[in-house]
Amino acid sequence: MRRLNVIAAAATVAVSIVAALAIPAWAQAPAAGVTAYEGARLIVGDGRAPIEGATLVVDGAKIVQAGRAADVSVPAGARRVSLAGKTIMPMLIDTHVHLSTTREGLTRDLKRRAYFGVSAALSMGTDKYELLDVRNETIPGAARFLSAGRGITMPEPGRITAPYWITSEAEGRKVVEELVANKVDIVKIWVDNRGGKYKKLTPEIYGAIIDESHKRGLRVAAHIFDLEDGKGLIRASVDALAHGVRDRDIDDEMVAMFKQRPNLILTPNLPDRGVKVDMSWLKASLPAEEFTKLEAANVDRPQEQAFFGIQARNLAKLNAAGARITLGTDGNRAWGPHVEMEDMVVSGMTPMQVIVAATKNSAEFLRLTDAGTLEAGKSADFIVLDANPLDDITNTRRISAVYLKGATVDRAQPVK
Repeated sequence: MRRLNVIAAAATVAVSIVAALAIPAWAQAPAAGVTAYEGARLIVGDGRAPIEGATLVVDGAKIVQAGRAADVSVPAGARRVSLAGKTIMPMLIDTHVHLSTTREGLTRDLKRRAYFGVSAALSMGTDKYELLDVRNETIPGAARFLSAGRGITMPEPGRITAPYWITSEAEGRKVVEELVANKVDIVKIWVDNRGGKYKKLTPEIYGAIIDESHKRGLRVAAHIFDLEDGKGLIRASVDALAHGVRDRDIDDEMVAMFKQRPNLILTPNLPDRGVKVDMSWLKASLPAEEFTKLEAANVDRPQEQAFFGIQARNLAKLNAAGARITLGTDGNRAWGPHVEMEDMVVSGMTPMQVIVAATKNSAEFLRLTDAGTLEAGKSADFIVLDANPLDDITNTRRISAVYLKGATVDRAQPVK
């Protein structure tokens, strides 16, 4: 998993969400009735230029109009909310997480994500089947849950046992049958020898898994480390790389492979940058003890800077080549998407490209047809920001309010 360092170890500890300020009066919108949000800068999420002084009309849980004020007709009797000086953007979607394995913990994780402006999260291969029915539940103030159920890897004694451990093509195909029976959202495989400690899935085995999954209507996302494994998986028609290449800089062949496959997904899952960063934006949202641990581990680490550099350069090359990129954070850090978005910009993507990756592209990858952009007919899932993230991507952290299905997410009370 991503960011295997002291900060990540501390960050994955369960935390309670505590807001510094009460919800402003204007943000206390009901989930029913029509409300017009007026005067904000509107970032649709599809890459088009932002709409200044826009109006967003919400009816219950759905967006019914969105655009320039002159092009929107606010229904008579609608509640009108001025958001002058604010920026509205879609809620974020995280396509690679590993959530808690108890119902209580999972519910807490999903509520924490909504607090940080995340509307949906795909848990990648470490879930118990008995928790998958949570996907069908509507939990107030919680992000949507999607799951790969149990992932697939070669035996890895000493590591987590949630994934299936297999050693043959036949076993791989049989496991896919079980994944289909449990109606997982995607198949997750690991192709990694963990620094030479274990054998990894061979091309014959992962080829069989991909073939069987596609026959049964499932897509496959692969954890990778090495360049040559990435190429092999792409040749085998994998649907997504759940990490970028990490062992070396990619070559022209890899870039060409992405260019030839416009639907192939790259979820970079960038590692920690290895530099001391400003973490003050988290102070009001975390228990004092947890924040203190994070700050204590917040130091420069030159070796990790070099590791980040490889992956940053690879992301920049594939982004320039037009690769379809989504947002993923790995681990279980509710605030992680905001860190990942900054890292993606540091790697060479523009703030708008990163926002599209975190919203529209991620929604399309997860087949969430009602999410990802702020347009008529979509779910009213949006973040109100105090500053423009197109000026500085870290402005996604300056959250004034979050609306999920048209209802205000309570950011004033702790999530216990």
